[in-house]
Amino acid sequence: MPQIRIIPSKPALILQGNEKNLIITDVHIGFENSMASNEIFIGKNSSINETIEEVSKIIDSEKPDSVILLGDVKSSIKNISKSEWDEVPLFFEKISQKCSVVLIPGNHDANIQRLVPEGISMISSTGMVEENILLTHGHTMPSENFSHVDKIIMGHVHPVFFDEESILNGQRVWVSLKTEKQNIFPNKTGEIEIIIVPSFNKYFYATHKRKYKKSISPIIEKIKNISSARIITLDGTIIGNESMINQVL
Repeated sequence: MPQIRIIPSKPALILQGNEKNLIITDVHIGFENSMASNEIFIGKNSSINETIEEVSKIIDSEKPDSVILLGDVKSSIKNISKSEWDEVPLFFEKISQKCSVVLIPGNHDANIQRLVPEGISMISSTGMVEENILLTHGHTMPSENFSHVDKIIMGHVHPVFFDEESILNGQRVWVSLKTEKQNIFPNKTGEIEIIIVPSFNKYFYATHKRKYKKSISPIIEKIKNISSARIITLDGTIIGNESMINQVL
């Protein structure tokens, strides 16, 4: 059975089975275009170099066999922006020099096959299964073919903790929740755990919930009741349970 371990202070986890996989999600390369339209500016090319350096450091430290990207590598949804033409291939080239790379496309990854260099494994957006775990972006409902799994690891919703009285207000968090399996797979019984990975893009935060645009996941929308949950900061501190889910999702 694969073991899951959150990397301290990083929005990344290790899935250790027959191989060691590093899992990250929601890099959103090229997001500066939308930020500039909101009059938020960061230096040209600063974030792509920063992102490559951050991922590279984790790879050097953890030495995984592969990096699995749970989608939304690029930021624009339907097209490819000028910056993405340059920066997305650069990201893949640099990371693939260190270990193998697997991409599960997200809803922002339309036409990304035009940007992916040779040697990158690009699979279906429905996701992939490692023994009892489904890895998926989170913008589509899982197929019944995956109904044997008892864990889902996903991204897409960029969980952020909102509490204006808290020093942690606006910070990215991990969410682990358990619910009845039949919410996701109607013909199955038992319990399933859903682990939501925070956005790797550190600029995806906010201090006011009404100003923060989150993505809607059909997986989360299908959950009628949560039997238990943990909300965890990037440094690994548990700060809440199921009673606080509305503050992060």
